Amino acid sequence: MTGELGYVTLGTRRYAVQRNFGRPPSDLSPARVSQVAVESSGRVHVLRRGGPPPVIVYEPDGTFVRSYGAGEIFDSHGISIDAWDRVWVADRDAHQIIVFDLSGQPILRIGDRHQPKWEAPFNHPTRAAVAVDGAVFVADGYGNARIHEFSPEGEWRSSFGEIGVGQRQFMTPHSIIVDREQRLLVCDRENDRVQVFNREGQWLAEWKGLCRPMDLCERDDGAVLVTDQVPSVTAFARDGDRIDRSRPSLNGAHGVALGRMGEIYLAEIEPSSVTRLAPV
Repeated sequence: MTGELGYVTLGTRRYAVQRNFGRPPSDLSPARVSQVAVESSGRVHVLRRGGPPPVIVYEPDGTFVRSYGAGEIFDSHGISIDAWDRVWVADRDAHQIIVFDLSGQPILRIGDRHQPKWEAPFNHPTRAAVAVDGAVFVADGYGNARIHEFSPEGEWRSSFGEIGVGQRQFMTPHSIIVDREQRLLVCDRENDRVQVFNREGQWLAEWKGLCRPMDLCERDDGAVLVTDQVPSVTAFARDGDRIDRSRPSLNGAHGVALGRMGEIYLAEIEPSSVTRLAPV
């Protein structure tokens, strides 16, 4: 990992910008970093496209731990880790969500592999998010423009959304999280906004002033951090008020995740790397 390359602020907090996080093994195939997630121990899971293995795991200090997912993931797009340390990977062009345990073993698959479905799960999904009660919400993303809800066991419950620019409409629902208020926050990328819904899919608000928002996460103080292609990271208060904006990434972070010590990890496709923002 390189040294500190300047400092940024996000909502009253100051961070040192540290590029090229992680020390991969010398024989690792080149690939493009797509997204990043952090397990309860603080280990960082980096999702990659284009070369095996698709997932690389690092200690918080950047030491290589292991890899997994080779032969299981066809087209890496989104990754998230739930409160039970299950790893949810959106296999975009295979039209499937694959769930792994921390050892890298698949434990659940949702969706029919390589069978795209119009207005049904799935048609190029982008990311999954898991609520505190285990309910699963999937942004389905490049073909469909819908949000699907599933039971903790992966059984379909309901869906909402369609292609368009209005409320409850999307062009590309590119990422999704469930925040501490049990709201669904969706990066509606090509509509340049984040849409906010309750758990039943009722529209609550939209946060605008973004340029192709790609991913988002919720900080421990409730601030929501949204990455876009300005490139910038914008900090929003829970009510949607913009409270700060900075430029820690080089070309816009395709993914963002919060570490266990308050650090922020940014997945950058070009140049392909992970940038860490270390609290100062």
